[in-house]
Order: sequence, then C-alpha cells, then structure tokens
Amino acid sequence: MAARKRKARPAGAPGDAAAPRPADTPRDRMRRGYARAEERNAAVRAELAPLAPGERPAPLVAAAVLAALLGTANLVALIAGVEVEGEQPSVAGVLVFCAVMYIAAGGLWMARYWAVLGFEVLLGLIVLVFSLFLLRASNVLAVVVCVPIIAVAGWLFWKLVRVMGRIQAPQRVR
Repeated sequence: MAARKRKARPAGAPGDAAAPRPADTPRDRMRRGYARAEERNAAVRAELAPLAPGERPAPLVAAAVLAALLGTANLVALIAGVEVEGEQPSVAGVLVFCAVMYIAAGGLWMARYWAVLGFEVLLGLIVLVFSLFLLRASNVLAVVVCVPIIAVAGWLFWKLVRVMGRIQAPQRVR
C-alpha cells in the first residue's frame, strides 16, 4: 500500500503549533491573565447585593458574638485570678484586649468595614498560630483543642470575606 502524502501547509497556518505568535511575550500573557481575572472579579462584584440597612448576615452576627465572648471570657478570667504558666497576666494588657474585643463587637454589629477587616486579621492570626501549635502537638488533647479552633476561625474568615464585599458594594439606584 502506498503512503499518502499530506499537502504542505504554509508556515503560520491555523493549527501550526510551531509558528510563534509575534505578540506572545510573557508581559502580554500576564496582561491577558489580569484581564481575564478582572472580568471574573467584575462579574462577582455585579452579583453582590449591598447590605440593606439593619441587615446582619449570620457570619457577621457570629463574629460579633465571638468578639464579645472573647472580651468577656478574658475579663472573667482576670477577675477570677486565673494564672497563665504560673503567673498572673498583666491587668493593663487584659483590659486593653477586652476593650479591643468590645469595640470590635460593636463595630461588627453595626457592619462597619474596619471592624470586619480587623476581625479578619485576628482570625487569620488565630488560624496561623493554632496551626503552628498543631505542628508541635505532643498529645491528643492538644490536637482536640487546635483542630476545632482552626476549623471555626477558618470558616468564619471565609464567610466574612463575602460580607466585606457586600459592605463595600455600591448602593444601587432604583
């Protein structure tokens, strides 16, 4: 059987993988990538509905309650005289932390962007620190304490990202 010859295509014809595109530099690829990402971001932003006056999504309420509970728990521990590693914690340090948590709780309850952003930073640090503690865990109790804290803080962090977007979303004119 005789082999069939293929018709020769000119260089640069469609489907010719070897033909270089003249404007295909790394900078051009980066610009196209940024343009695609910005299109996706614009589509997500268009879907976001701004928070209605007085609206409090569940993650925002959970964050406000958690901030208030953290402040209260630290205040109660200070009053009860709880020692950390055999020493009494600094009264000023505990009171400053409690004040920050109560201010954050109020800001979160009022859906203020700065409060959500600050609490997100705190949640990120909590996830990081407890992940490092988990790496050094030497018993089951340490794992049982670290894993739920990482899971709850990570979940709340993720859910608050969308809330932050809704707080920043421009009000639509009707």
